[in-house]
Amino acid sequence: VDLSQYRLMETRVLVRREDGWRALPYVWNEEQTEARLARIGAIEPLTLVSDDGAREDFAYVVPNQTQCASCHATNSNTRALSPIGPRPRHLNREFAYADGAENQLDRLMRLGLLAGAPAAADAPRAADAFDASLPLETRARAYLDINCAHCHSEVGPADTSGLHLGPATAHNAHLGLCKPPIAAGSGSGGRRFAISPGAPDASILLFRMESTDPGAMMPELGRSTVHAEGVALIRDWISGLDGDCE
Repeated sequence: VDLSQYRLMETRVLVRREDGWRALPYVWNEEQTEARLARIGAIEPLTLVSDDGAREDFAYVVPNQTQCASCHATNSNTRALSPIGPRPRHLNREFAYADGAENQLDRLMRLGLLAGAPAAADAPRAADAFDASLPLETRARAYLDINCAHCHSEVGPADTSGLHLGPATAHNAHLGLCKPPIAAGSGSGGRRFAISPGAPDASILLFRMESTDPGAMMPELGRSTVHAEGVALIRDWISGLDGDCE
């Protein structure tokens, strides 16, 4: 990492021990020489500067050790922590490494870091959410998959919502189409349905993506600003959906 261009903020570690996974948050010092264990997390005031020069002050939040379970306990029945890194379908594409472009799965297998995987050509492949040459549907579903589906599944931490955002969910109420909220509370923003086809501004899903209110925003952790590109993608997707909740 070129520290003249980047500032290290935190390093989150999942350690596999005899009794299961443990989450350990570390925060880097001002000198960028070491990171220290911060079980209680941290809050760092920063300023985000966009490409057009606009500035936005925000609080960079490092979650505490307990908060890690809110996402990493992907099965509400066991509450055991587990890694939730990118799925193979999201890694199955070329990456521009320093020594040349190579498929990420192929590289991991060549380096001996991954075993037993099928050849990249035979493995599942998710769309690049921001490749405008690909269909909008596949891009939006890939975005929801990697950002939301580890919680929003049949057994995930958000299972009580009834909202399942994985790639296999059909276009029905579980995907949010014309689905009234179950446990959103004030997080509904006064909207009636998770997704109102053709009406993004009437959709709870988009409202929660656009919010920075801790009581309403989604994801609940991991961000303090709005991901403008992601919001634009999901807005376009909802705008193009057919249906009438009335």
